[in-house]
Amino acid sequence: MLTLYTIKTCDTCRKAKKALESKGLPFQTHDLREDGLSASLLEHFLEHVPVLALVNKRSKTWRDLPAQAKENLDANSARELMLANPTLLKRPLLDTGEEIRIGFREGDYDNLHG
Repeated sequence: MLTLYTIKTCDTCRKAKKALESKGLPFQTHDLREDGLSASLLEHFLEHVPVLALVNKRSKTWRDLPAQAKENLDANSARELMLANPTLLKRPLLDTGEEIRIGFREGDYDNLHG
């Protein structure tokens, strides 16, 4: 089953959810703010995606980080920051069971099948 990792207040996440619903695909949602981010879940993402590709540098969470944390960002510090601030992850994240898709634009899910 597909899993869509979102934040309820994210417009792009809502669009991704509607796209899956319109295709009639079964999926579950996981709200990163409410349901959290465990170390094992983060490692699951990182099996498919480079760590720095997951960091959302356009988010309010990123902007609110101390300058030193942003300047010295590497794979280890990015892991720590994302675990402490799950809203720092780019979203939505779609786990198809075979891959992790980051973000959403119209048409991104057209090739998914139930």
